[in-house]
Amino acid sequence: MNEKLTLTQEWDKTFPKSDKVDHSKVTFHNRYGITLAADLYVPKGASGKLPAIAVCGPFGAVKEQSSGLYAQTMAERGFLTIAFDPSFTGESGGAPRYMASPDINTEDFQAAVDYLSLRDDVDPEKIGIVGICGWGGLALNAAALDTRIKAAVASTMYDMSRVNANSYFDAEDSEEARYAKRKALNAQRLTDCKNGEYALGGGVSDPMPEDAPFYFKDYFDYYKTPRGYHPRSLNSNGGWNVIGCMSFMNQPILAYAHEIRSAVLVMHGEKAHSCYFGKDAFAKLTGDNKELLLIPDAVHTDLYDRMDIIPFDKLEEFFRENLK
Repeated sequence: MNEKLTLTQEWDKTFPKSDKVDHSKVTFHNRYGITLAADLYVPKGASGKLPAIAVCGPFGAVKEQSSGLYAQTMAERGFLTIAFDPSFTGESGGAPRYMASPDINTEDFQAAVDYLSLRDDVDPEKIGIVGICGWGGLALNAAALDTRIKAAVASTMYDMSRVNANSYFDAEDSEEARYAKRKALNAQRLTDCKNGEYALGGGVSDPMPEDAPFYFKDYFDYYKTPRGYHPRSLNSNGGWNVIGCMSFMNQPILAYAHEIRSAVLVMHGEKAHSCYFGKDAFAKLTGDNKELLLIPDAVHTDLYDRMDIIPFDKLEEFFRENLK
């Protein structure tokens, strides 16, 4: 079941290594037999069973980018953490490469919970998750399905079902528009089959057109500059396969968000183009253990890596309160 993975041993993150945590590479598999690669961060000098957090995202990123920064920072604050590459991406296994799946990617989070639950240094009753960007919506789907998850954070989230079905700002929310997209994607399937390989959709545009929307430029500033570029990152390079995300169109991942009983924190930049995803997802949630945190003046990628903007004090407080 375990695929043989090639794991880089040198520090190749987009953020500095902390001297307050011990770092190592680990692997685990999901129920589809795909082996996932993760960075493990353990607070130096820790003993006993620790509360644990699994982090993933952004959508099209790798663990050496934003998710690793979140994981390392939370480990500095006393949590055992992992940042993992989703199936078919980064150093994780799975073929063909650069595919996404609402089912398998939700399972990736559950597999991370499996792994953490079975570690001797983790309290299995104190496990939380953080999903960034498109993984924020998947974190909510995982929290709705997995009763072992005691607390979930959706940071600068996307609803990948909604954006694939309706495009940005629901500009293509019609049966006709969706039919046209389905027709094009299914034509692409045949093209890929004839060519014997899957065509890539392209990552973040480079060069960026001057008349591009701000949020395109926001992505460029992270993925295409030394700030966030990584050679294994899909968004920094060739992107997902053209047909890689098509199943999201017909599989709404937030269908049971209202049934999440565990604690949820949805946090979003108030000026992020994606803020409507966070607000609308929060509106689906029920119970007095749910919270929406809007961060003034912050845009989408500010919550990827801006240490002066990401509310880590709030994250620590949230997990301390709900992983006990």
